[in-house]
Amino acid sequence: MSNFNILVVEDEDAIRRMLMMVLEQAGFMPIAAADAEEAQRAMDETLPDLILLDWMLPGISGVEWARRLKKEPIYRELPIILLTARGEEEDKVKGLEIGADDYMTKPFSPKELIARIRAVLRRSGKIQGQAQIVLGDLVLDTEQHRLSIRDKQLEVSPTEFRLMQFFMTHPDKVYSRTQLLDQVWGRSVYIEERTIDVHIRRLRKILGEYGREDLVQTVRGFGYRFSLAG
Repeated sequence: MSNFNILVVEDEDAIRRMLMMVLEQAGFMPIAAADAEEAQRAMDETLPDLILLDWMLPGISGVEWARRLKKEPIYRELPIILLTARGEEEDKVKGLEIGADDYMTKPFSPKELIARIRAVLRRSGKIQGQAQIVLGDLVLDTEQHRLSIRDKQLEVSPTEFRLMQFFMTHPDKVYSRTQLLDQVWGRSVYIEERTIDVHIRRLRKILGEYGREDLVQTVRGFGYRFSLAG
């Protein structure tokens, strides 16, 4: 992680120092800025891998600066996580609509922050996943794009492969259909939630040929969980 530069744009000194310390302890290389102008100067010297951006900044607000960045070709793909005390759904939607990759409401735990940063970096392609993910008798090879069980290769589509990759790297956790759409398809793609159900049914049918359809479990009223526990 030591080669990832994270630009921290936060006007409150105490919070900015705390974020810098948390990032350094996690092995990142943080760059500090107190407002959008200072952040822009920092980016002129070093293009960061990700921006932690406070919504409310003096002068140009964080959300307005993010909107401007996303209009510039050089910054369009730059991941941004918005930090804010505003927890209303309308504000969250607004932040995501302007191109932010994630949204965290203060206060949040350092562990959650680092997990969110790694997830965004992974989705953006900056962090390459494990070459092989092994769970029980299931093996997912990200380099050869193969999924096998007991040394037998399973015939899955590219989308189903990504879905299994997400499940196998996040076992025993429950995810809603919306969360799975965000993680596997991405927020920029509009896909109906029932599409998830179609792929889940197909995965279960494929796994069922080896008696393992119980790996993907329905959590009634919420979504799905992948678990070896059955």
